[in-house]
Amino acid sequence: MTERRTAVIIGAGPAGLTAAWELLSRSDIAVTVLEKTAEIGGLSRTVNYKGNRIDIGGHRFFSKSDRVMAWWLDVLPLQATGSARPVIAYQGRRREVEGATAGPDPDRDDRVFLLRPRRSRIYYLRRFFSYPVTLSLDTLAKLGLLRSLRIGFSYLKSALFPVRPERNLEQFFINRFGRELYVTFFKSYTEKVWGVACDRISAEWGAQRVKGLSLRKAIGHAITSPFRGRGLAQKGTETSLIEQFLYPKFGPGQMWEEVAARVRAKGGRVLLRHPVMRLETVGTRMTAVVVRDEASGGEERYPADYVFSSMPVKELVGALGGEVPANVREVAEGLVYRDFVTVGLLLAGMKLKDATPEGRRFLPDTWIYVQEPDVKLGRLQIYNNWSPYLVADPCRVWVGLEYFCNENDDLWRLPDAAMVALAGAELERLGMIEAGAVQDGVVIRQPKTYPAYFGSYPRFPELRRFLDRFENLFLVGRNGMHKYNNQDHSMLTAMVAVDGILAGSTDKSPLWAVNTEEDYHEEPSNEP
Repeated sequence: MTERRTAVIIGAGPAGLTAAWELLSRSDIAVTVLEKTAEIGGLSRTVNYKGNRIDIGGHRFFSKSDRVMAWWLDVLPLQATGSARPVIAYQGRRREVEGATAGPDPDRDDRVFLLRPRRSRIYYLRRFFSYPVTLSLDTLAKLGLLRSLRIGFSYLKSALFPVRPERNLEQFFINRFGRELYVTFFKSYTEKVWGVACDRISAEWGAQRVKGLSLRKAIGHAITSPFRGRGLAQKGTETSLIEQFLYPKFGPGQMWEEVAARVRAKGGRVLLRHPVMRLETVGTRMTAVVVRDEASGGEERYPADYVFSSMPVKELVGALGGEVPANVREVAEGLVYRDFVTVGLLLAGMKLKDATPEGRRFLPDTWIYVQEPDVKLGRLQIYNNWSPYLVADPCRVWVGLEYFCNENDDLWRLPDAAMVALAGAELERLGMIEAGAVQDGVVIRQPKTYPAYFGSYPRFPELRRFLDRFENLFLVGRNGMHKYNNQDHSMLTAMVAVDGILAGSTDKSPLWAVNTEEDYHEEPSNEP
């Protein structure tokens, strides 16, 4: 009798759990998922604080990939809309939802996707500006005549005389928005995110995160949006221009907790608090993953025919021991990550500056990008708008203040009470809350949130070539590939890896092709 093949998957985030379910539902390969922490979901987990739930970094469930959209909706059905063919409402217009059927009522059922409106704005000069940026009359009036003229002429100059080739992120932004608009709306925020100047960041980051978006497209979107239909797929829309999205009732972690339950029900193992200690190899094959079981304190060895890794590449190379060439180890050790602190604040209410429905106690935004240089705050989430079910008391406002930092710097090490006090003081300084509005708070620190496109990153191909030679090792996900993937891209890397295994292919290039083109390479290369 042929022995059953085994796959060991490092990490219980979107990439790892997608790989686990794809293998279990499409093959007879046995699956073990090893997670370093005590939580499911990785960067897409949901943190529950006294019944108030925090989405770390914000996760809009949207994809141009039909495959990913169908996968999500198979796990959590879309909420009921009162119609056999569900419809959505947008700016007074009604459109059928593509590929969905009537679903559960979120007031009675927990396993449900909500359909949520997206509104993101920029806070600058103590005023709100539309995001994405457009040269609308409202924007021009807030900027003033002189600044608006400078922006217009600067954009025309960049459109006529773009910098070629684009070598850094500053050049990427200037080519698409002009220098004046870049300085006004992009430079300060981006450098707050990364902690370095934009001219030190590879232009590849812009191609990864905002590819296809420009001032011309943003203006065109604003002009034509009233005349377009509103299907859920929105395949022709740039990701930064999406106006509605799916969202699990209790946040993104609900999706991955459900998938983990399915994996276990199908016979797979999902083991928490099992950090990787080392990887064993023979020639160009991985043979086993050795972990520490933090419950017992002992080591455990898991033989593997296939290894999927979503752990940071830097740590993966460290776990390989002395077999790594000096140049590869040098690249791995030089990879840089940007870390993240979220401060959840429970507020009695917010000060409202813009027109809002009567009696509303909070702003209508999902995200607010804070461009002001006199605060450390980078972004503000209003969780009530992501899902009303994230908030224990609907009479309170539950917000997340997002701070970008480096692990173990002064901001990272600030005691929780001081961090909560800083966050409250900054909201008050920005004019968003009154003194005494903060009723409770919690601090969550997330290391290695963003793989950086500087440090040794320009030499990353050396590291990739070395790791790709292991025929049964598949790097997947954001940190697994040191690639600033969205959640859907991370899932697609896992799907494509499983496609290759089932097809008998050892070619890793389809994995690296995900999220390098406009359609994300959502289908395997041998399919139409």
